[in-house]
Formats: sequence, structure tokens, C-alpha cells
Amino acid sequence: MVPDPPDAVWLDDDAGPVVRHYAMTLGRTRPTRGEFDLITLIMATRPVTSGDLGLQPEHDAILRHSQSPVSVAEIATRLDLPVGTVRVLLGDLLDRGFIRTRSPVPATQMPTERVFKAVLDGLRSL
Repeated sequence: MVPDPPDAVWLDDDAGPVVRHYAMTLGRTRPTRGEFDLITLIMATRPVTSGDLGLQPEHDAILRHSQSPVSVAEIATRLDLPVGTVRVLLGDLLDRGFIRTRSPVPATQMPTERVFKAVLDGLRSL
């Protein structure tokens, strides 16, 4: 039996060449800057241009999807990439000033149940 040529093992007619996630992130497992929870909102600071040096296709895709606010989880889903990989790529974009982030409000800063009940009572009295 003749083994498949090496190119046939790594290519799929439908998917194209396989690129491992660690190749996209240059072997990094954590972003160089920024905390990216699943619900952190990402917003591009400017439109995507083809002249941006050093950006990978995945960076461009993130910028295209984040022209309006979008969560980290949604970006990972749209790009079909692991969240860890997306976090590293987002850190790259944050370092270069291509995105802004908005983190969720910590639970300790949320209004208490007493405040919510007072609002409901006020609405009911209208």
C-alpha cells in the first residue's frame, strides 16, 4: 500500500490548508495586554484597511466583525476559533490601538436587591 503524499494529509478539498491555532498566536497562550471575559464588548476604532502590516487574516476578520460592539464569545463563534486563540488575537489588536474594550460591570458594583424592589414599587405606583 502506498502512503498518501504529505500534502494530502494536511489538506482538505473543502477546508483548504490546515493552520494550527498556535501558529496563529505565535505559540502564545495569553494576550500580552487586556482581560477578555466572554461578555467583554469589543469595538474597532477604525475601518479595516488592507494596508495594515503585520495583521493576519484572523485579525482582519475580528476587525470586520467588530465595527459595531460585539462580545468575545460572539467573535469566537463567528470565526469558529477557540476563545483562548481569540483572546490572544484581541490582545494584539489592543496593543496596536485597533480596538477598544468594555468590560462587564462586576457583580459587587451592581445595585442591591433593595434598589430593584424600590424601582419596581415606584413603577407600580405610576
